[in-house]
Formats: sequence, structure tokens, C-alpha cells
Amino acid sequence: MKKRINVKFRLISAVAVIVTGICAMIIFYDILKEQIFEDLSANAKVIAMMNPELLVEELPVNTDKDGLRITLIEEDGTVIYDSLGGEDVMENHGNREEIIQAKVYGEGRAMRTSTISNEHTFYYAIQTEKGSILRIAKDSSSIYTLTVQMAGMMVLISIGVLLICVSLAKRLTKSLMAPIEKMADNIVRIEEDSVYEEMRPFVSTIKAQHVDILQHAKMRQEFTANVSHELKTPLTAISGYAELIANGMTTGEDTIRFASEIHRSSERLQHLINDIIKLSELDDSDLQLEFEEVDLQKEANACVANMRVHAERNDVSISVKGSSAKLQANKMLIEELLYNLCSNAVRYNKNGGSVTIITGIENGHAVLVVKDTGIGIPKDAQERVFERFYRVDKSRSKSTGGTGLGLAIVKHIVAQHEAQIFLESEVGKGTEIKVVF
Repeated sequence: MKKRINVKFRLISAVAVIVTGICAMIIFYDILKEQIFEDLSANAKVIAMMNPELLVEELPVNTDKDGLRITLIEEDGTVIYDSLGGEDVMENHGNREEIIQAKVYGEGRAMRTSTISNEHTFYYAIQTEKGSILRIAKDSSSIYTLTVQMAGMMVLISIGVLLICVSLAKRLTKSLMAPIEKMADNIVRIEEDSVYEEMRPFVSTIKAQHVDILQHAKMRQEFTANVSHELKTPLTAISGYAELIANGMTTGEDTIRFASEIHRSSERLQHLINDIIKLSELDDSDLQLEFEEVDLQKEANACVANMRVHAERNDVSISVKGSSAKLQANKMLIEELLYNLCSNAVRYNKNGGSVTIITGIENGHAVLVVKDTGIGIPKDAQERVFERFYRVDKSRSKSTGGTGLGLAIVKHIVAQHEAQIFLESEVGKGTEIKVVF
């Protein structure tokens, strides 16, 4: 990039110098041309005051030395005098451009190749008081010589300017690239004030993304460690009990008990794996969800029907209140959301406790509330309950089959539906979780 910028600066400098040189030569040539016509005009006006019949004797200058040619022409175009001689054999000049202009406007000018000298010549003509036309001509060899000299000087100057521009381009490129190269070395530690103002949002975004990447990496590392630990516990139990049974070290009653423990651990392992798979799916940034019309009250009733046996086993009553609340959502994720919220409400409840699901519309938004009379969540733990594998009561969670991922899944589902979740809880009195879609 640095090399490309430097090359472009040099190219721009070269083009600028060349264009400037050409424009300067054109302007110089135009100024010189006007100066020559002004000199010819001044000479013509002086000579016109002389007696045309005594023109040769009265001329105060050597016209050959000054490169001037004087011609006197009658109104009909007949040449009556020419300082180069040969006026007797000269053709009629009435159709010459400068002669025509002089007859109409009193004076005229033209540039063309002379038929006499065969050189590019400047012509200036003026009409005298007697009606004849006095024409002064000057060959352009001198102006071309001067132009060539000027062009040589311009080339030398242009080369000098170009070398200066190349040097400045190199320094300017280095100066422009310095903050960018500094960013490339360590964009995270660079101060935003030390880079270009236009790049500060970019730097800020990159730094924020870097922090997010580090946080995600840390979370993934912790998640991997937690998964390994959580999987190890039921697998160790299954392996230990199975080994005892396989070695014939158990009696009939022990075999039944150990088999029951193996079954319970395998169920916990299955729930854990299912929750991990669900979280992985929800973590997928390319996940495309299909939305349809879902009635929260209808889904709540279906959840209660499925959870009733589990609730009765834990001596907890579960019911639905409120009204119909329809919204566009993913049906399977709403079922998962209800199951996790209700499962937690039953699992962390008291004997004889209750779970109430409330659905309805508030301020135009579908609302779902799951309220229980359980053990509650301490204030210092309420912000962390949605973290993966975080448990308020670890011993109770494991004894009741909790994986520690339920509310983490709930948080992801809420985010997928661009909803908001609110939690209110008091230790010993219960918990209320509210989702506003």
C-alpha cells in the first residue's frame, strides 16, 4: 500500500509538472505573439507618417537587420513597393487576409508562410490617409529560436521541480502511513487520538471487537472446562456402578439400586448433552429461524400438560392464567423457553408450592410470566443465573437433575426473538421471570 501511494504521488507530480510546463509554453507563446504584433503596429504607425514615395530614403532603420519587411499596396491590391524588392513581379495582394481586414477595419493581422521568404511570417497591415495599405511583416525564426530556448529552460526547471516533488512524495507517504503502520503493529493498545479522525470509529470498532473476541474466547474456554467437568460426574458414576455389577460384587438389592443410579446418571447425561447441542445451535450466527403465529396461552397449556406428572412428583401445583397472546415466533423455541422456565420453577420449589404461568398483552406486546413460590434467588446471584452452568444451589440442582444450562438457553431464545427478560426474586418467597416480546 505504501509503495502504491508513493507511486501515485509521483505520477500526479509528473503529470502536474508536464501540464504546467505545456500551459506555461502556450501562454508564453501567446504573450510573445501579441508583443510582436504590438511592435509591428507601432512600426507601421510610424512608417505610415512618412511619404510612401520616398519610403526607402526616409526609413531610419535597417529593415534587413531588424528582420522587417515593408510592403506598400494600392487599394486594388497592386504592390507598389516591397523592401525585399521585386514588386514589379509580385502578384496582386488584394485577397490577403490582413489586407482585407485593413480595408474594412483600418488595420489587420495574420500569420502564414510567406511565398517570398518561405518562412512562417507575422503580418500587420494599416490603411494610410491616402487609402493605400502599409504592411509590416516579420519572420518567426527569431520567435521560434526564443521559444526553443524557453522550452529548454522549462524542461530543466520541470526536471528540478519533479525531483523535489518525488522527494516530497516520499516524505508525505511516510508521514501519511505512519499512523496506519502504528495501528498495524498493535491496534488494541493504540490511542484513538493518535490516528486520523476519520479512522477513529474504525479503530474503536476493531478494539471493541477484539475485546469481544477475547471475552468469547474466555467464555468458550470456561464453557469447555465446565462441560468436561459436568460430563465427567455422571460418566464416573455410570462407569463405577457398571464395574461393580460386571465384577459380581453386588447382591440382588444392590444391583437394582446401582442400576437405578446408572439410569439416573445416564438421564442426566442425556439432558446435559441435549442442552449443550441446543446452546450450540442457538450460538450459530447463521441460524435461520422460521417464524409463525404462536399463541403463548395455548403453548403454556400444552407445557402444563407435559409438566404435570413432574410437578406432582415434586408436590408442586402448576396452572395457567391470563388471556390469549399471539405473536410471530419460532414455535419450537417458544416450547423450549416454556419448558426450561417451568422446569426450573418446579425443580427449585418447596413441597406444597405452586407455579403459575400468566400470558397476555401489555402495551401492545405479548407477555409471558412464570411465577413460583420456591426457594428464591439471592440478590448477589440474580445477575449470574443466566450464565452457563451457574447454579445458586449446586447440591440441589444436581440432585434434581438440573444441568445448569436452562436459563442460558432461555436467554438465547429471548435474544433470538428480540425480546426482553426481567427477573424478580426474594429468598424464601419465590421468583418471577417476565418475558416481553
